[in-house]
Amino acid sequence: MGWKICKKSTLLILAIIVLAIIPIAIQDEFVFTKVSNATENAEVQANSLEEKLSKILTNKRLDGTTTSVSVMHANTGDILFSENSDRRLHPASNMKLLTSVAALEILGENYQFTTQVRTNGKVKGKVLHGDLFLQGKGDPTLLKSDMKQMAVDMKEQGIRKVKGNIIADDTWYDDERLSQDLNWSDESFYTGAQVSALTLSPNQDYDAGTVIVHVLPQATESGKAIIEVTPKTDYIKIVNRTQIVDADKPKDIAIEREHGTNRIIVEGTMPKKATQVRSWVAVWEPTMYTLDVFQKTLHEEGIDFIGKTEAFMKAAPVNSTILTEKESMPLKDLLIPFMKLSNNGHGEVLTKEMGKVVHGEGSWKKGLAVMEQVMEQFGASTDTMLLRDGSGMSHKNMIPASELLQVLYHVQEQEWFPLFKNSLPVAGVEDRLVGGTLRHRMQEAPAKGNVIAKTGSLKGMSTLSGYVTTKDQQPLIFSIMINNYIGSSEEITAIEDQIASTLAAHELE
Repeated sequence: MGWKICKKSTLLILAIIVLAIIPIAIQDEFVFTKVSNATENAEVQANSLEEKLSKILTNKRLDGTTTSVSVMHANTGDILFSENSDRRLHPASNMKLLTSVAALEILGENYQFTTQVRTNGKVKGKVLHGDLFLQGKGDPTLLKSDMKQMAVDMKEQGIRKVKGNIIADDTWYDDERLSQDLNWSDESFYTGAQVSALTLSPNQDYDAGTVIVHVLPQATESGKAIIEVTPKTDYIKIVNRTQIVDADKPKDIAIEREHGTNRIIVEGTMPKKATQVRSWVAVWEPTMYTLDVFQKTLHEEGIDFIGKTEAFMKAAPVNSTILTEKESMPLKDLLIPFMKLSNNGHGEVLTKEMGKVVHGEGSWKKGLAVMEQVMEQFGASTDTMLLRDGSGMSHKNMIPASELLQVLYHVQEQEWFPLFKNSLPVAGVEDRLVGGTLRHRMQEAPAKGNVIAKTGSLKGMSTLSGYVTTKDQQPLIFSIMINNYIGSSEEITAIEDQIASTLAAHELE
């Protein structure tokens, strides 16, 4: 009897324990489910655009830099990501975005530059009695072939000789050849070429104010490499300090112009049968260089000067006669080499031209004032910007990424916007007049052919700003500015590419 009572008591206690455990187990399962769902939600959040970009920006290569990234929805203007976007940073060649926008707005897509041949004399028989003026009005695309056509036009008017002086007129712009912040060490390179209203380009890259120096592997009698210059001109002097060496020796050629002169020093070793070395070298005083090539072209086409002839610079008389003229390509076409190849000279010419057109003064001061007005028109606050040139070569230009995005957003409403966007480099496209400075970057989908943006690069600075479409077809505008980095530029541009590629692969919805 006692045992049965004990057994029943034990069973009752077990039942009570089971009943107590079941709710706890159910609660534990619920808690576990909540924790699992929270983990999944965290994983979803980790894949948000903010998480993706923030993770990229933890790259150790950015330690010590000042880095700004801003992303905007191109349709709504909503900011989707912002990291230091209000900090003023050096844009490098992203400055050209502002210059091209201002030029399209002020000058117009069909704007052309003009170069004229004028005279204050009269043609008698086959002789032009009077001075011959070559008058430049800023054309950065003038080629030797254009001068040849001018000579042909003169011959068709019966001119075979000129009895007078040959004069260069570059008074369309002021006489400041270099922007105020250009480093002296950049002056001999094509990236720092002098700006003149009368200038000449050696080929169809249109690097105005430069010559191309070719170092060939053939030997002269003295055992030096043969050096040629395009276009041919006596205005510069080549100092040949090269040496032809055996084919298995290293090629080591340096080409640089002495400061303040047109002495171009070429030195080093050139192996036999090696490929030639080419270098674009900026000319000191491009106005007279252009005049020298013009005079030689006239001679080549059978027009010579007789008597005592001098070559110098002077304004052409207002009442002088136009013998022939050449108009440049329209601005909409000039934008292609300007933006795709990041041509610094074009940026400075356009800046001065805007000053001339709006204020009657072809100077950086007046041109930059025009650009500031246009930036305000397109939503940027110029109170937080400092514009010092039109190319981005200045280390004193300062623009917040947020203000640059405002401009890139508002210009979408303009009729000329497709021309502007078409001028930007396209990622991964090999054609240099399409891919431009992005042709060797982001060569895989979804960034290839999708990221359309302007690059920028100076010592310690790298930038990339433009447009991209996400995986779910949402249009974005972005700006990446990285300043004060030390080390490999390739490592920094790789981070830019990673950010742009992440935008291209992202789904907003």
